[in-house]
Amino acid sequence: MNLPQKLIEKLELRKQTNALRSLSVSHAVIDFSSNDYLGFAHSTEIFDETHQYLVERNFKTNGATGSRLISGNHILYLEAEKMIAQFHQAPSALLFNSGYDANVGFFSSVPQRTDVVLYDELSHASIRDGIQMTAARSYKFRHNDFEDLERLILKYQKEDTVLYVVTESVFSMDGDSPNFEELTALTTKYNVLLVVDEAHALGVFGEQGEGLIQYLGLQDKVFARIVTFGKALGCHGAVVLGSEDLKTYLINFARSFIYTTGLSPHSVATIIVAYQKLISGTTAIQQLKHNIIHFNQEKHLLGLKPMFVFSKSAIQCAILPGNEKVKTVAANLQSKGFDVKAILSPTVPEGQERLRICLHSYNTLEEISALMHCIYGLL
Repeated sequence: MNLPQKLIEKLELRKQTNALRSLSVSHAVIDFSSNDYLGFAHSTEIFDETHQYLVERNFKTNGATGSRLISGNHILYLEAEKMIAQFHQAPSALLFNSGYDANVGFFSSVPQRTDVVLYDELSHASIRDGIQMTAARSYKFRHNDFEDLERLILKYQKEDTVLYVVTESVFSMDGDSPNFEELTALTTKYNVLLVVDEAHALGVFGEQGEGLIQYLGLQDKVFARIVTFGKALGCHGAVVLGSEDLKTYLINFARSFIYTTGLSPHSVATIIVAYQKLISGTTAIQQLKHNIIHFNQEKHLLGLKPMFVFSKSAIQCAILPGNEKVKTVAANLQSKGFDVKAILSPTVPEGQERLRICLHSYNTLEEISALMHCIYGLL
């Protein structure tokens, strides 16, 4: 059957603005685009240890067989949630199938009709989608602008209203972070509930890669943390960290948790083994930090600093306005063997198109320097 005309017109508009997305397989040699910050996704050691972990526990099933509330709640789930809660110094942890599922499940069920959600304007699509599904009112505040946030808190704070403030510890399209000491002081002052997505901070911040909130010692000032495993942990799934009561609530009301088949034993075992690597200590974390420092030094030496968003994370973004321009530069980099992706509008606002460069523990200093000199030569 033919696609409806309205949908064809939307596709045509994407083509006209040079913003049409498509799937591709990268053939570039050097990875500067994936979220595999520590190389865990390609680790044969983690692969082999996961298999051994399952064999030792006599787990030989391929799937969960059902939702966790029916038949899918195998013992590995309980082991994983206990380990993760302890590692993150949280009262409880609840595993979800993905970061998207965790954010949609949390934000669609926790804020109630009389509540208000105040979220950073650059919050991830999964956060926004979850918020749109709740009956609570929601308002965005300017990116990392806590004066604007305080204005909204004062405007909407009422006796029967619970206020939720939502942000990310590392923003996925900018790589920057809020000032959490200032933010937690503000949320504590007004007794509002802070929710932080730590997707791109796990494995990057802290001696054991525990994330930015914990690295700063602010975990007790955060109502809920959403931590996902598809980035530095190199596997699949996510967890909501919070109180035991919050965990019980999500089990009963988060539809993306209730109405989906659970993760397979193999998926959960991979999460456990990857966390064991963080707990036992991995040199990859320190190597990643060293590479981030080197990248920022190269940026400064070549005079490229003004075009980059300020970031001390593994995500580094160079603003090159215009879909055509940034696609051309990215294509040139890819032809030289650097896997760097262009981020186009409408994924980011028009005029904020960019090169998104992801750094990894396995990138060499020579590769990073060569990339930066190549960017310099293309501008």
